[in-house]
Amino acid sequence: MSVPTLLRRPRLAPAGEPVVVRSRRRVPPAAVLAAAAVVAFLALLVIAPGLFTRLDPFTGDPAAGLRPPSAEHPFGTDRLGRDVWTRVVHGARYSVLIGLAATAIAVVAGTVVGVAAGLSGAFLQGRAGRVLDEGLTRLLDVLSSFPAILLAMLVVTFTGPGVWNVAVAIGIAGIPLYARVVRSQTFVVTRADYVAHAAVHGRGRWAVLREHVLPNALTAVPVLAAIDIGTSVLAVSGLSFLGLGPQPPIPEWGVMLAEARDVLRVAWWAGVFPGVFITGTVIAFTVLGRWLQARTDGRES
Repeated sequence: MSVPTLLRRPRLAPAGEPVVVRSRRRVPPAAVLAAAAVVAFLALLVIAPGLFTRLDPFTGDPAAGLRPPSAEHPFGTDRLGRDVWTRVVHGARYSVLIGLAATAIAVVAGTVVGVAAGLSGAFLQGRAGRVLDEGLTRLLDVLSSFPAILLAMLVVTFTGPGVWNVAVAIGIAGIPLYARVVRSQTFVVTRADYVAHAAVHGRGRWAVLREHVLPNALTAVPVLAAIDIGTSVLAVSGLSFLGLGPQPPIPEWGVMLAEARDVLRVAWWAGVFPGVFITGTVIAFTVLGRWLQARTDGRES
């Protein structure tokens, strides 16, 4: 019988020859590569929509309304005769940029609140630190008690519909997620041994915060933001569909869905193609975010 593979002695390099160590490069899965291609395509739509269409998304020919997809109009036309492909291309600038703006607002505000709550016990001794931490935590509990989309709708009710108003509303709704994560990470890092050693060796409080606390407490934020971009785009489209976001004739994807719902039975293309782009955007950012999360956790398969 042959010796089992696991019991065989490893082959050694002959004397005098260098040992070559070959490292395995992990190739991202096909789904991640496809998601990256979708994100790159969306970036081109946002930056240079003129590369994909020369038509005006705001004007159309009423006589050519509700025409099915053809060589002249790949995605057909809506009831006002506007080219659906052109409106989808230009709509990426609204949907994606508003989603990015909302995510940025949530990241910045949530990080500030989370760091303030996490550092309150380390920087403010005694009752003051506990009161600040308890107050911020209770505020986050109140905000978290509302579903994010409902909280965004509540904010838009006071600010009114509009491009930037909906971005601010969705950003406010996303603050509790980042604040809770950053607070817990900051709380753990400030009590780590290496932070105490840095303070003992004479590093100032702000130097310790800048060099040790923040870099380690904020490691999860980029991963959460990558996942949250897709969620924000979906929220933007949902609020626009309800009439609380950008208003017609702006070619935002949610607005296009709202305009197509009355003619969906006779002109499916007017609503299906914007919906496909919304779905693809959410899936792409979610896949990339989950992959980044797996790499950060060291469990990539």
